[in-house]
Amino acid sequence: MGGDVATRAREVAKDVAKRLWDREVLLAANRAALGQTRYPRTIYWEPYGIAQGDAGIALVCSYLDTCFPSEGWDVVGHDYLTRAVQAADGVGWPPLGLFGGLAGLAFAACSLSRDGTRYQGLLDALDVNLSARVLDQARTLVGRHGCAVSEFDLITGLCGVGVYFLYRGVAPPKDVALCATLHGIVALTETTGGVPHWYTPAHLIADESMAKLYSNGNLNCGLAHGIPGPVAFMALARESGISVDGLDLALVRTADWIAQHRTFDAFGVNWPTVVPFSPDGVVPPGSLDSSRAAWCYGTPGVARALWLAGRALGRDDLCQLAIEGMAAVYRRPVSERRIDSPTFCHGVAGLLHVTIRFGHDTGLPLFKEAATSLCEQLLTRYDPDRALGFSSIEPAGNLVDQPGLLDGAPGVVLAMLAATTDVRPTWDRLFLLS
Repeated sequence: MGGDVATRAREVAKDVAKRLWDREVLLAANRAALGQTRYPRTIYWEPYGIAQGDAGIALVCSYLDTCFPSEGWDVVGHDYLTRAVQAADGVGWPPLGLFGGLAGLAFAACSLSRDGTRYQGLLDALDVNLSARVLDQARTLVGRHGCAVSEFDLITGLCGVGVYFLYRGVAPPKDVALCATLHGIVALTETTGGVPHWYTPAHLIADESMAKLYSNGNLNCGLAHGIPGPVAFMALARESGISVDGLDLALVRTADWIAQHRTFDAFGVNWPTVVPFSPDGVVPPGSLDSSRAAWCYGTPGVARALWLAGRALGRDDLCQLAIEGMAAVYRRPVSERRIDSPTFCHGVAGLLHVTIRFGHDTGLPLFKEAATSLCEQLLTRYDPDRALGFSSIEPAGNLVDQPGLLDGAPGVVLAMLAATTDVRPTWDRLFLLS
Protein backbone atom coordinates (compact mmCIF):
# COMPACT_ATOMS: atom_id res chain seq x y z
CA MET A 1 0.00 0.00 0.00
CA GLY A 2 1.38 3.39 -0.96
CA GLY A 3 0.34 7.02 -1.19
CA ASP A 4 -0.31 9.65 1.44
CA VAL A 5 -2.24 7.31 3.74
CA ALA A 6 0.69 4.89 3.82
CA THR A 7 3.14 7.69 4.54
CA ARG A 8 1.09 9.01 7.44
CA ALA A 9 0.49 5.52 8.83
CA ARG A 10 4.20 4.71 8.73
CA GLU A 11 5.03 7.95 10.54
CA VAL A 12 2.44 7.24 13.22
CA ALA A 13 3.70 3.67 13.63
CA LYS A 14 7.24 4.95 14.16
CA ASP A 15 6.04 7.51 16.70
CA VAL A 16 4.23 4.84 18.71
CA ALA A 17 7.21 2.49 18.37
CA LYS A 18 9.50 5.07 19.98
CA ARG A 19 7.35 4.91 23.09
CA LEU A 20 8.13 1.20 23.39
CA TRP A 21 11.82 2.00 23.81
CA ASP A 22 11.35 2.79 27.51
CA ARG A 23 9.90 -0.08 29.53
CA GLU A 24 8.85 2.32 32.29
CA VAL A 25 6.47 4.00 29.86
CA LEU A 26 4.77 0.64 29.30
CA LEU A 27 4.56 -0.16 32.99
CA ALA A 28 3.15 3.29 33.74
CA ALA A 29 0.51 2.76 31.03
CA ASN A 30 -0.33 -0.60 32.57
CA ARG A 31 -0.83 1.00 35.98
CA ALA A 32 -3.02 3.69 34.44
CA ALA A 33 -5.04 1.04 32.63
CA LEU A 34 -6.08 -0.47 35.95
CA GLY A 35 -7.92 2.75 36.73
CA GLN A 36 -9.43 3.04 33.25
CA THR A 37 -10.81 -0.43 32.67
CA ARG A 38 -14.14 -1.94 33.62
CA TYR A 39 -12.54 -5.38 33.38
CA PRO A 40 -9.66 -5.35 35.88
CA ARG A 41 -8.86 -9.03 35.33
CA THR A 42 -7.76 -8.18 31.79
CA ILE A 43 -5.04 -5.78 33.00
CA TYR A 44 -1.79 -7.43 34.07
CA TRP A 45 1.84 -7.67 33.05
CA GLU A 46 3.39 -11.15 32.77
CA PRO A 47 6.99 -10.56 31.65
CA TYR A 48 7.47 -13.96 29.95
CA GLY A 49 4.17 -13.64 28.04
CA ILE A 50 3.62 -12.65 24.43
CA ALA A 51 0.10 -11.29 24.91
CA GLN A 52 0.87 -8.85 27.73
CA GLY A 53 4.49 -9.00 28.69
CA ASP A 54 8.11 -8.31 27.82
CA ALA A 55 8.25 -11.25 25.42
CA GLY A 56 5.60 -9.60 23.27
CA ILE A 57 7.52 -6.33 23.12
CA ALA A 58 10.69 -8.27 22.23
CA LEU A 59 8.77 -9.72 19.27
CA VAL A 60 7.72 -6.24 18.16
CA CYS A 61 11.34 -5.13 18.44
CA SER A 62 12.40 -7.98 16.17
CA TYR A 63 10.19 -6.63 13.37
CA LEU A 64 11.31 -3.06 14.03
CA ASP A 65 14.91 -4.28 13.81
CA THR A 66 14.16 -5.84 10.41
CA CYS A 67 12.39 -2.70 9.16
CA PHE A 68 14.98 -0.27 10.58
CA PRO A 69 18.20 -2.29 11.07
CA SER A 70 20.41 0.65 12.00
CA GLU A 71 18.25 2.06 14.81
CA GLY A 72 19.27 -0.30 17.63
CA TRP A 73 16.01 -2.18 18.02
CA ASP A 74 17.89 -5.45 18.44
CA VAL A 75 19.45 -4.05 21.63
CA VAL A 76 16.07 -2.89 22.94
CA GLY A 77 14.61 -6.28 22.08
CA HIS A 78 17.47 -8.01 23.88
CA ASP A 79 16.66 -6.10 27.06
CA TYR A 80 13.01 -7.06 26.91
CA LEU A 81 13.86 -10.68 26.12
CA THR A 82 16.29 -10.81 29.05
CA ARG A 83 13.58 -9.68 31.45
CA ALA A 84 11.18 -12.22 29.99
CA VAL A 85 13.66 -15.07 30.45
CA GLN A 86 14.47 -14.00 34.00
CA ALA A 87 10.78 -13.97 34.85
CA ALA A 88 10.31 -17.46 33.38
CA ASP A 89 13.29 -18.72 35.39
CA GLY A 90 11.76 -17.21 38.52
CA VAL A 91 8.48 -19.06 37.97
CA GLY A 92 10.34 -22.32 37.44
CA TRP A 93 7.54 -24.08 35.59
CA PRO A 94 5.64 -21.61 33.36
CA PRO A 95 2.70 -22.79 31.24
CA LEU A 96 3.41 -24.05 27.73
CA GLY A 97 1.05 -21.76 25.80
CA LEU A 98 1.94 -19.57 22.84
CA PHE A 99 0.48 -16.30 24.12
CA GLY A 100 1.19 -16.67 27.82
CA GLY A 101 3.89 -19.30 28.25
CA LEU A 102 7.14 -20.89 27.13
CA ALA A 103 6.14 -21.39 23.51
CA GLY A 104 5.57 -17.66 23.15
CA LEU A 105 8.84 -16.82 24.87
CA ALA A 106 10.63 -19.17 22.49
CA PHE A 107 8.79 -17.62 19.52
CA ALA A 108 10.00 -14.16 20.56
CA ALA A 109 13.59 -15.38 21.01
CA CYS A 110 13.54 -17.07 17.60
CA SER A 111 12.15 -13.92 15.97
CA LEU A 112 14.86 -11.79 17.56
CA SER A 113 17.67 -14.22 16.69
CA ARG A 114 18.40 -12.73 13.25
CA ASP A 115 17.83 -16.00 11.37
CA GLY A 116 19.26 -18.16 14.11
CA THR A 117 22.57 -16.34 14.53
CA ARG A 118 21.79 -15.35 18.12
CA TYR A 119 20.30 -16.90 21.27
CA GLN A 120 21.05 -20.47 20.21
CA GLY A 121 21.78 -21.63 23.76
CA LEU A 122 18.51 -20.16 25.00
CA LEU A 123 16.52 -21.60 22.11
CA ASP A 124 18.02 -25.06 22.50
CA ALA A 125 17.15 -25.09 26.20
CA LEU A 126 13.60 -23.92 25.51
CA ASP A 127 13.18 -26.50 22.75
CA VAL A 128 14.22 -29.36 25.03
CA ASN A 129 11.84 -28.20 27.77
CA LEU A 130 8.94 -27.65 25.41
CA SER A 131 9.49 -30.88 23.49
CA ALA A 132 9.47 -33.03 26.61
CA ARG A 133 6.35 -31.43 28.04
CA VAL A 134 4.29 -31.20 24.86
CA LEU A 135 4.52 -34.97 24.31
CA ASP A 136 2.52 -35.50 27.50
CA GLN A 137 0.04 -32.79 26.59
CA ALA A 138 -0.56 -34.27 23.14
CA ARG A 139 -1.16 -37.75 24.56
CA THR A 140 -3.93 -36.46 26.83
CA LEU A 141 -6.03 -35.49 23.79
CA VAL A 142 -5.85 -38.84 22.00
CA GLY A 143 -9.03 -40.78 22.58
CA ARG A 144 -10.77 -37.86 24.29
CA HIS A 145 -14.36 -36.94 23.45
CA GLY A 146 -15.05 -33.41 24.61
CA CYS A 147 -12.45 -30.98 25.94
CA ALA A 148 -11.91 -27.40 27.03
CA VAL A 149 -10.81 -25.06 24.25
CA SER A 150 -7.78 -24.11 26.35
CA GLU A 151 -6.43 -27.61 25.81
CA PHE A 152 -6.23 -27.40 22.02
CA ASP A 153 -6.56 -23.75 20.93
CA LEU A 154 -4.01 -21.31 19.52
CA ILE A 155 -3.82 -19.05 22.57
CA THR A 156 -3.04 -21.49 25.37
CA GLY A 157 -3.42 -24.98 23.94
CA LEU A 158 -1.65 -27.64 21.91
CA CYS A 159 -2.17 -25.87 18.58
CA GLY A 160 -0.21 -22.82 19.76
CA VAL A 161 2.75 -24.90 20.88
CA GLY A 162 2.72 -26.64 17.51
CA VAL A 163 2.77 -23.26 15.79
CA TYR A 164 6.05 -22.46 17.54
CA PHE A 165 7.65 -25.73 16.46
CA LEU A 166 6.50 -25.14 12.89
CA TYR A 167 7.98 -21.64 12.99
CA ARG A 168 11.24 -22.84 14.49
CA GLY A 169 11.92 -25.73 12.10
CA VAL A 170 11.94 -29.50 12.28
CA ALA A 171 15.40 -30.53 13.43
CA PRO A 172 15.50 -32.89 16.45
CA PRO A 173 13.95 -32.79 19.02
CA LYS A 174 11.45 -30.42 17.46
CA ASP A 175 10.46 -32.87 14.72
CA VAL A 176 9.13 -35.41 17.21
CA ALA A 177 7.33 -32.70 19.18
CA LEU A 178 5.74 -31.21 16.05
CA CYS A 179 4.49 -34.59 14.87
CA ALA A 180 3.13 -35.27 18.36
CA THR A 181 1.13 -32.04 18.30
CA LEU A 182 -0.24 -32.93 14.87
CA HIS A 183 -1.24 -36.42 16.08
CA GLY A 184 -3.08 -34.85 18.99
CA ILE A 185 -4.91 -32.37 16.76
CA VAL A 186 -5.80 -35.05 14.20
CA ALA A 187 -7.24 -37.22 16.98
CA LEU A 188 -9.44 -34.33 18.12
CA THR A 189 -11.00 -33.97 14.66
CA GLU A 190 -12.39 -37.50 14.75
CA THR A 191 -16.04 -37.98 15.63
CA THR A 192 -18.17 -40.19 17.85
CA GLY A 193 -21.80 -40.43 16.89
CA GLY A 194 -21.27 -37.57 14.47
CA VAL A 195 -19.97 -35.28 17.22
CA PRO A 196 -16.39 -33.95 16.82
CA HIS A 197 -14.09 -34.85 19.69
CA TRP A 198 -13.14 -31.18 20.03
CA TYR A 199 -16.60 -30.12 21.16
CA THR A 200 -16.75 -28.54 24.61
CA PRO A 201 -19.30 -29.87 27.14
CA ALA A 202 -20.88 -27.29 29.41
CA HIS A 203 -18.85 -28.21 32.48
CA LEU A 204 -15.63 -27.43 30.58
CA ILE A 205 -16.73 -23.99 29.33
CA ALA A 206 -14.64 -21.57 31.39
CA ASP A 207 -17.07 -18.66 31.37
CA GLU A 208 -19.94 -19.35 33.79
CA SER A 209 -22.50 -17.31 31.87
CA MET A 210 -21.58 -19.06 28.62
CA ALA A 211 -21.83 -22.45 30.32
CA LYS A 212 -25.40 -21.63 31.40
CA LEU A 213 -26.29 -20.33 27.94
CA TYR A 214 -24.99 -23.51 26.27
CA SER A 215 -26.20 -26.14 28.70
CA ASN A 216 -25.37 -28.96 26.28
CA GLY A 217 -21.99 -27.52 25.36
CA ASN A 218 -20.83 -25.90 22.13
CA LEU A 219 -18.31 -25.96 19.29
CA ASN A 220 -16.07 -22.90 19.11
CA CYS A 221 -15.67 -21.20 15.71
CA GLY A 222 -13.03 -18.55 16.49
CA LEU A 223 -9.50 -18.63 15.08
CA ALA A 224 -8.09 -17.76 18.50
CA HIS A 225 -10.00 -20.32 20.58
CA GLY A 226 -11.80 -22.67 18.21
CA ILE A 227 -11.30 -25.20 15.43
CA PRO A 228 -10.18 -22.69 12.73
CA GLY A 229 -6.84 -22.46 14.57
CA PRO A 230 -6.05 -26.19 14.21
CA VAL A 231 -7.29 -26.04 10.59
CA ALA A 232 -4.81 -23.28 9.76
CA PHE A 233 -2.06 -25.10 11.68
CA MET A 234 -2.64 -28.38 9.83
CA ALA A 235 -2.72 -26.56 6.48
CA LEU A 236 0.56 -24.76 7.13
CA ALA A 237 2.20 -27.98 8.31
CA ARG A 238 1.07 -29.75 5.15
CA GLU A 239 2.44 -26.95 2.97
CA SER A 240 5.74 -27.25 4.84
CA GLY A 241 5.98 -30.89 3.80
CA ILE A 242 5.13 -32.29 7.23
CA SER A 243 2.55 -35.03 7.52
CA VAL A 244 1.23 -37.61 9.96
CA ASP A 245 -1.31 -40.38 9.50
CA GLY A 246 -4.78 -38.98 8.93
CA LEU A 247 -3.71 -35.36 8.46
CA ASP A 248 -5.32 -34.83 5.06
CA LEU A 249 -8.59 -36.42 6.14
CA ALA A 250 -8.60 -34.34 9.32
CA LEU A 251 -7.99 -31.15 7.37
CA VAL A 252 -10.77 -31.92 4.88
CA ARG A 253 -13.18 -32.92 7.64
CA THR A 254 -12.69 -29.80 9.75
CA ALA A 255 -12.50 -27.31 6.86
CA ASP A 256 -15.75 -28.72 5.47
CA TRP A 257 -17.35 -28.49 8.91
CA ILE A 258 -16.47 -24.80 9.09
CA ALA A 259 -17.77 -24.18 5.57
CA GLN A 260 -21.05 -25.97 6.38
CA HIS A 261 -21.65 -23.87 9.49
CA ARG A 262 -21.47 -20.47 7.83
CA THR A 263 -24.31 -18.02 8.23
CA PHE A 264 -25.69 -15.30 5.99
CA ASP A 265 -26.86 -11.77 6.66
CA ALA A 266 -27.74 -8.75 4.58
CA PHE A 267 -24.10 -8.33 3.53
CA GLY A 268 -23.20 -11.93 2.73
CA VAL A 269 -21.32 -14.82 4.33
CA ASN A 270 -20.43 -14.74 8.00
CA TRP A 271 -19.61 -17.16 10.80
CA PRO A 272 -20.96 -17.57 14.34
CA THR A 273 -18.87 -17.31 17.47
CA VAL A 274 -19.92 -20.81 18.51
CA VAL A 275 -22.28 -23.51 17.32
CA PRO A 276 -24.54 -24.76 20.13
CA PHE A 277 -24.32 -28.50 20.67
CA SER A 278 -27.57 -30.39 20.58
CA PRO A 279 -27.82 -34.05 21.64
CA ASP A 280 -29.93 -34.84 18.55
CA GLY A 281 -27.39 -33.17 16.27
CA VAL A 282 -29.84 -30.48 15.17
CA VAL A 283 -28.73 -26.86 15.49
CA PRO A 284 -31.59 -24.88 17.11
CA PRO A 285 -33.19 -22.37 14.68
CA GLY A 286 -31.85 -18.85 15.06
CA SER A 287 -28.99 -19.95 17.31
CA LEU A 288 -26.18 -19.09 14.88
CA ASP A 289 -25.79 -15.37 15.37
CA SER A 290 -23.13 -13.71 13.22
CA SER A 291 -19.94 -12.81 15.04
CA ARG A 292 -17.92 -9.61 14.99
CA ALA A 293 -15.48 -9.05 12.12
CA ALA A 294 -12.25 -9.67 14.02
CA TRP A 295 -9.12 -11.79 13.91
CA CYS A 296 -10.05 -13.70 17.07
CA TYR A 297 -13.70 -14.37 16.25
CA GLY A 298 -15.65 -13.85 13.08
CA THR A 299 -15.12 -13.98 9.35
CA PRO A 300 -11.58 -12.53 9.03
CA GLY A 301 -9.90 -15.22 11.11
CA VAL A 302 -12.16 -18.00 9.85
CA ALA A 303 -11.72 -16.95 6.22
CA ARG A 304 -7.96 -16.98 6.58
CA ALA A 305 -8.05 -20.52 7.97
CA LEU A 306 -10.26 -21.63 5.07
CA TRP A 307 -7.96 -19.95 2.56
CA LEU A 308 -4.92 -21.75 3.97
CA ALA A 309 -6.80 -25.06 3.97
CA GLY A 310 -7.99 -24.54 0.40
CA ARG A 311 -4.49 -23.67 -0.75
CA ALA A 312 -2.96 -26.71 0.96
CA LEU A 313 -5.60 -29.10 -0.37
CA GLY A 314 -5.99 -27.58 -3.83
CA ARG A 315 -9.63 -26.77 -3.02
CA ASP A 316 -10.69 -23.71 -5.00
CA ASP A 317 -14.14 -23.84 -3.41
CA LEU A 318 -12.69 -23.16 0.05
CA CYS A 319 -10.52 -20.33 -1.25
CA GLN A 320 -13.46 -18.75 -3.04
CA LEU A 321 -15.62 -19.01 0.08
CA ALA A 322 -12.89 -17.24 2.05
CA ILE A 323 -12.81 -14.38 -0.47
CA GLU A 324 -16.61 -14.12 -0.43
CA GLY A 325 -16.52 -13.89 3.34
CA MET A 326 -13.98 -11.08 3.28
CA ALA A 327 -15.94 -9.19 0.62
CA ALA A 328 -18.96 -9.37 2.94
CA VAL A 329 -16.89 -7.93 5.79
CA TYR A 330 -15.98 -4.89 3.70
CA ARG A 331 -19.61 -4.40 2.64
CA ARG A 332 -20.67 -4.12 6.28
CA PRO A 333 -20.76 -0.57 7.61
CA VAL A 334 -17.98 0.10 10.09
CA SER A 335 -20.57 0.45 12.85
CA GLU A 336 -21.78 -3.10 12.23
CA ARG A 337 -18.38 -4.80 12.23
CA ARG A 338 -18.27 -4.59 16.04
CA ILE A 339 -14.54 -3.88 16.18
CA ASP A 340 -14.32 -0.31 17.45
CA SER A 341 -10.91 -0.76 19.07
CA PRO A 342 -7.80 -0.09 16.94
CA THR A 343 -6.02 -3.10 18.47
CA PHE A 344 -5.14 -6.50 17.00
CA CYS A 345 -7.10 -9.24 18.73
CA HIS A 346 -10.63 -7.93 18.30
CA GLY A 347 -9.96 -4.62 16.61
CA VAL A 348 -9.12 -2.87 13.37
CA ALA A 349 -5.40 -3.76 13.31
CA GLY A 350 -6.22 -7.47 13.17
CA LEU A 351 -8.64 -6.97 10.28
CA LEU A 352 -6.06 -4.82 8.51
CA HIS A 353 -3.41 -7.49 8.71
CA VAL A 354 -5.72 -10.26 7.52
CA THR A 355 -6.58 -7.95 4.62
CA ILE A 356 -2.90 -7.38 3.81
CA ARG A 357 -2.27 -11.14 3.71
CA PHE A 358 -5.24 -11.75 1.41
CA GLY A 359 -4.11 -8.89 -0.80
CA HIS A 360 -0.61 -10.36 -1.07
CA ASP A 361 -1.95 -13.83 -1.93
CA THR A 362 -4.69 -12.85 -4.38
CA GLY A 363 -3.62 -9.54 -5.92
CA LEU A 364 -7.29 -8.50 -5.97
CA PRO A 365 -8.01 -4.73 -5.87
CA LEU A 366 -10.69 -5.46 -3.28
CA PHE A 367 -8.06 -6.00 -0.61
CA LYS A 368 -5.85 -3.05 -1.56
CA GLU A 369 -8.82 -0.70 -1.33
CA ALA A 370 -9.90 -2.18 1.99
CA ALA A 371 -6.37 -1.88 3.42
CA THR A 372 -6.26 1.82 2.59
CA SER A 373 -9.65 2.37 4.20
CA LEU A 374 -8.64 0.46 7.35
CA CYS A 375 -5.41 2.43 7.65
CA GLU A 376 -7.42 5.63 7.45
CA GLN A 377 -9.68 4.30 10.18
CA LEU A 378 -6.67 3.58 12.40
CA LEU A 379 -5.30 7.05 11.83
CA THR A 380 -8.51 8.56 13.21
CA ARG A 381 -7.90 6.64 16.45
CA TYR A 382 -4.36 7.94 16.90
CA ASP A 383 -4.01 10.42 19.75
CA PRO A 384 -0.44 11.64 20.29
CA ASP A 385 -1.40 12.86 23.76
CA ARG A 386 -2.26 9.36 24.98
CA ALA A 387 0.51 7.43 26.71
CA LEU A 388 1.04 5.04 23.78
CA GLY A 389 -0.71 6.86 20.94
CA PHE A 390 -3.41 4.19 20.60
CA SER A 391 -5.81 3.06 23.31
CA SER A 392 -7.93 -0.04 23.49
CA ILE A 393 -11.65 0.69 23.41
CA GLU A 394 -13.76 -1.47 25.70
CA PRO A 395 -17.42 -2.36 24.97
CA ALA A 396 -18.66 0.54 27.10
CA GLY A 397 -16.55 2.95 25.04
CA ASN A 398 -13.95 3.76 27.70
CA LEU A 399 -10.33 4.14 26.56
CA VAL A 400 -7.69 1.93 28.15
CA ASP A 401 -3.93 2.44 27.69
CA GLN A 402 -3.15 -1.23 27.12
CA PRO A 403 0.62 -1.81 26.63
CA GLY A 404 0.42 -5.47 25.56
CA LEU A 405 0.90 -6.84 22.05
CA LEU A 406 -2.46 -8.61 21.75
CA ASP A 407 -4.81 -5.90 23.02
CA GLY A 408 -2.68 -2.77 22.95
CA ALA A 409 -0.71 -0.26 20.89
CA PRO A 410 2.24 -2.62 20.06
CA GLY A 411 -0.04 -4.79 17.92
CA VAL A 412 -1.20 -1.72 16.00
CA VAL A 413 2.44 -0.88 15.26
CA LEU A 414 3.04 -4.32 13.74
CA ALA A 415 -0.03 -4.14 11.50
CA MET A 416 0.63 -0.59 10.30
CA LEU A 417 4.26 -1.31 9.46
CA ALA A 418 3.35 -4.52 7.63
CA ALA A 419 0.83 -2.51 5.60
CA THR A 420 3.23 0.30 4.71
CA THR A 421 6.62 -1.37 4.22
CA ASP A 422 7.95 -4.16 2.01
CA VAL A 423 9.41 -6.08 4.96
CA ARG A 424 7.93 -9.55 5.21
CA PRO A 425 5.91 -9.87 8.45
CA THR A 426 7.05 -13.32 9.53
CA TRP A 427 5.76 -12.50 13.02
CA ASP A 428 2.22 -13.20 11.82
CA ARG A 429 2.77 -16.96 12.05
CA LEU A 430 2.03 -16.24 15.71
CA PHE A 431 -1.52 -15.38 14.64
CA LEU A 432 -1.73 -18.28 12.13
CA LEU A 433 -2.01 -15.91 9.19
CA SER A 434 0.93 -17.12 7.08
